[in-house]
Amino acid sequence: MRRLHLTLRRLLLVGGLLFLLFLAYAWLRQRPQDLPWTPLDLSQPVGMFTGRKLAALTGDASGCRALLDQAGVDHVAMKPGGAGRCAYADAIRLRPERDAVALAPASVAPSCPVVAALKLWEWQVVQPAAQRLYGQPVRSIRHFGSYSCRRMYGRSAGDFSEHATADAIDVAAFVLKDGRQISVVGDWKGEGKDAAFLREVRDGACDLFSTVLSPDYNAAHRDHLHLDQAERGATGWRACR
Repeated sequence: MRRLHLTLRRLLLVGGLLFLLFLAYAWLRQRPQDLPWTPLDLSQPVGMFTGRKLAALTGDASGCRALLDQAGVDHVAMKPGGAGRCAYADAIRLRPERDAVALAPASVAPSCPVVAALKLWEWQVVQPAAQRLYGQPVRSIRHFGSYSCRRMYGRSAGDFSEHATADAIDVAAFVLKDGRQISVVGDWKGEGKDAAFLREVRDGACDLFSTVLSPDYNAAHRDHLHLDQAERGATGWRACR
């Protein structure tokens, strides 16, 4: 009799766990971005696997551009360029859009996966934070560039930077609709609204980019946020500092 009771308890426990798993799966089906096997949709909010799916676009130029088209992002595909370890094949230049954040200078052409992540960052992180903290949107994002054929930290040896393949961009400042500027170099430190905004957009970027480096990392990043889409991000290996 005791053995029968133990067996019944185990069956009830297993049944309960299966039921909870079913409920969890049913809930996740309402959020496809939280499932690893669903296709990436730039119109959806950021989910648990969004960052991995963005990083997986590296090497899939046509698929990435199709996602931008589907999301209504006006862009121009650039011709392949560079050579050797500094070759790139999927650079994208954004066309100015009404009600969209402009990149300044506008001539920058990061890789398509970086652009896709930048647009999600704009829609899901940057603009909501700006509206909540300042009551107005961000008009433009100022940067230090994307493509640069160099090794990490400009060294003469060692690994090449993600900038060498246009898979990175360095963000320096945000300009609000009224013209006010919030810069990394001038506003990162402190307890005020500007510092809170910069930390919030940094933290939000960590869900979308393979690597996010800020002034909290080292002195080399005292004046910008380094955002890159390294291929390792597709496996879940990310860096956020």
